[in-house]
Amino acid sequence: MEESVKRLTEETSAKIVACGSVAELNDIRVKVLGKNGELTALLKGMKDLPPEKRPEAGKIVNVARETLENAIATRQSALEKAELEKRLQAEKIDISIDKPVEHIGGLHPLTIMRNRIVEFFSSLGFVVAESPEIETDYYNFEALNIPADHPAREMQDTFFITDSILLRSQTSAGQIRLMEKVKPPIKMISPGRVFRADEADATHSPVFHQVEGLVVDKGITMCDLKGILDLFAQHFFSQDTKTRFRPSYFPFTEPSVEVDASCHHCGGKGCNVCKGTGWIEIMGAGMVNRNVLIGCGIDPDEYTGFAFGGGLDRITNIAYGISNARIPFENDIRFLKQFR
Repeated sequence: MEESVKRLTEETSAKIVACGSVAELNDIRVKVLGKNGELTALLKGMKDLPPEKRPEAGKIVNVARETLENAIATRQSALEKAELEKRLQAEKIDISIDKPVEHIGGLHPLTIMRNRIVEFFSSLGFVVAESPEIETDYYNFEALNIPADHPAREMQDTFFITDSILLRSQTSAGQIRLMEKVKPPIKMISPGRVFRADEADATHSPVFHQVEGLVVDKGITMCDLKGILDLFAQHFFSQDTKTRFRPSYFPFTEPSVEVDASCHHCGGKGCNVCKGTGWIEIMGAGMVNRNVLIGCGIDPDEYTGFAFGGGLDRITNIAYGISNARIPFENDIRFLKQFR
């Protein structure tokens, strides 16, 4: 009995080592360890042994079974790994190509300009403050000194979800949210998408982009505002660009101004871009209204501030000489590929 088990173990171990596939290994397992296998047959033959020899014989058979099972498991693991590697090599897809990729995407011009503006103001110590596109009537209008019966609401007619929830018509709402949480000194810009119920044409869209800035601190004056906007215009248009202020009106600033930049296409001489005036309007600005500061818990007798804001689309169109506000959104590849 012992000799038979030993011989079977040695022969089977040799076959396991020489086995070349998982299927072949499984055949060996069934042939030796299966219900009708050779080792199982030896175990069944124990009934013919004298009772006193059966325990020892059972031990020998069990040790042989454990040895063979371990050998099969080890060999199966190695075979499965080898077969996987072989299959991976056979099924490998070469994703490389013989020539350089020609059609590489690029950033949209609006994204390029937004990144440039954020980089510029960040270099001056401004922080970027994001705010929700879905706003409340309070933050979008009332906190900006535009009560329910104010005529300025008609100029900023937007899309209402409920009587008090709307799509923001200006990113100024983000300035209010920041002033409620952070006390002066404050230097922030708020770029983002805004919505107004406008008909789409060459200069208007129901969806467009703004970038607004706010500075609040002790002793802030219009001179500080002019200096910042001079730097802005010279950075984005040309070093020779000049700015000028024209009196205007915004409910949230007092005094308020329209900001013009000298036309960088003609150097202020007059052309079709500036309609012969030598100037291009780029944004609105002014000193923050006392009522707005009071509403945010800031003492207007101790702190003053200025705010400015302009259409990111308009600034982009001026900088790149785009004549129609709809062009950047028409997905014309001939236009977009210029900004790769």
